[in-house]
Amino acid sequence: MRILMVLEYYPPHIGGVETLFKNLAEKLVRMGHSVDIVTCQLPETKRYEEKGGVNIYRVRVPGIGRRYWFTFFALPQVWKLAKTCDVLHTTTYNGAFPAWVVSKLRGKRSIITVHEIFSAMWKNLPLMNCTSAMLHRLLERLVIGLPFDKYVCDSRYTRNALRLSGIKDEKLKFIYPGLDYDLFNPQKTNPSNLRERLGLKDEFLYLFYGRPGVSKGVEYLIQAVPIISKKIPNSRLLLILSPDPKRRYNHILRMIKDLGAGKETILLEPVDKESLPDYIMSVNCVVVSSLSEGFGFTTVEACAMEKPVVASDVGSLPEVVSGKYVLTPPRSAQAIADGVYSIYIDEVEDRGKKIFDWWETAREYVKVYEQVRGEARF
Repeated sequence: MRILMVLEYYPPHIGGVETLFKNLAEKLVRMGHSVDIVTCQLPETKRYEEKGGVNIYRVRVPGIGRRYWFTFFALPQVWKLAKTCDVLHTTTYNGAFPAWVVSKLRGKRSIITVHEIFSAMWKNLPLMNCTSAMLHRLLERLVIGLPFDKYVCDSRYTRNALRLSGIKDEKLKFIYPGLDYDLFNPQKTNPSNLRERLGLKDEFLYLFYGRPGVSKGVEYLIQAVPIISKKIPNSRLLLILSPDPKRRYNHILRMIKDLGAGKETILLEPVDKESLPDYIMSVNCVVVSSLSEGFGFTTVEACAMEKPVVASDVGSLPEVVSGKYVLTPPRSAQAIADGVYSIYIDEVEDRGKKIFDWWETAREYVKVYEQVRGEARF
């Protein structure tokens, strides 16, 4: 089968969506399928390359607002590649329109993976003014309203959100993403060397890593740092933060400075995926301060590394968390601080380890592709 994926971003861009599609595409290739990807061209990336058996076609777009330009600039490349594909596969948000339009014009089947629905939450996201919130909510409604042949959801939470948005059950399919348990294996790390390189010894370390997106709640974690320092004097936040989006990144830096949290915060640039398990193993717990999550790769990765997690009680996080954990109300620095302290004194919930297998994910997606491809058109 030949699958054409239309994605606004793909690695080396960092994010859970990118992780999902990279692993899915490479697994599909290993299963004998052909996968083409159309995505934004990022700085220092090639217009075309093959990685992991996947054909990656990158579209030139203006640097400012590239994801929005991609909606229109991707159309010629998607049109060209769709001629020989069996199914078009896209995701929210900006790849959805070109994928759907071309699928209809070419007479092809199309599916969309939906990670999360913000709906009314748009107006309450940090640094989101009323106009921007209104436009993003409108875009979300337009994308979800496009009549794709199938809507795949990352979690039960997202599936229920789509139900409330009016998508019929027969068009919905729930498939968890997977995890690379060979990479995220606590037996294959060397955290002591990492602590030495960071100049750390017996400090109580709590970790946040990822993008400072509007739904990640990093502000509340930074506000919690002074509170945690009073509760746990020998504590430090290890903050591995992507500089994209830049406005959000600079906002977090200003918060650290204004709150006087610089001494208690170790700020690092993003690390490669192969090194990430060492950082997770070097800390005492991982904090996931999200305001919403469609799946929660950070949570699942930390749990695979058998590290305690402080996670917001929102979205899919209660659904996917396992091992030792504390769930906290969202948007509360005090709740995050209390959660970290609960980890410190070992007052935690504890449940058996959950496994999310990439091969199972890929097999379930193949079933969806085969189903939509075999459906009769009327």
